[in-house]
Amino acid sequence: MTKRINLWSGPRNISTAMMYSFAQRADTKVEDEPFYGYYLKNSDAAPYHPGAEEIMNQMDTEAEVVLDRMNEDQSAEVFFYKNMTHHLLNFNNRFFDGFYQVILTRDPIDMLPSFDAVIENPNLDDVGYKRHMELVEKFEAENIPFVVIDAATFLANPENQLRQLCKFLDIPFDQKMLSWEAGARPEDGIWAEYWYSNVHKSTGFLPFRKKEQPFPEHLNELLEQCQPFYNSLKSMALSNE
Repeated sequence: MTKRINLWSGPRNISTAMMYSFAQRADTKVEDEPFYGYYLKNSDAAPYHPGAEEIMNQMDTEAEVVLDRMNEDQSAEVFFYKNMTHHLLNFNNRFFDGFYQVILTRDPIDMLPSFDAVIENPNLDDVGYKRHMELVEKFEAENIPFVVIDAATFLANPENQLRQLCKFLDIPFDQKMLSWEAGARPEDGIWAEYWYSNVHKSTGFLPFRKKEQPFPEHLNELLEQCQPFYNSLKSMALSNE
């Protein structure tokens, strides 16, 4: 039976590393942010996203077209779709029906400065925390199975977390998921040059390191908005116990 996995991540997380991890599986095909073009076309984000025009010119920008392709593809046993939560502009059930749902979050104290370095002065809609909790509420209300992963907890023991994730997905864990060759991958989105410099240097999941720089004062208000959502998400996340 074909399995289709939707990873719903916030930006500047370990989502690309997760995509690289699943790409090591012989049974799996991965895709990088299939709804990015749709998001840029149908939101007000295009003016401040690097490479927006090229992205919209080279990608399908209608969600229904993307979903048709995703659902019709039979070229692998497992499909892993790396998505950004803020790309989800509505809750059409076609985004969820027939997919396994995985939510990936990261402490905003660590994430927001990293995102601000590329997208200046982000707002709550840009960073996905509120949308994550809206997803949780929908999944719980409609009895849609889902799992939450916290980036720092994951990086403390990637194998343990991947084993738990594979159990949820009902697929065997593969040791190959723990490492990959450095450099770009053919599945990388055309936005990789703006966002993926660090992951291209990696050969596996890097240990979590707390940021040493002071938290930027101009992001304090956004941090206060994000923190309650993150705290709720973290309370639901897989543990290493």
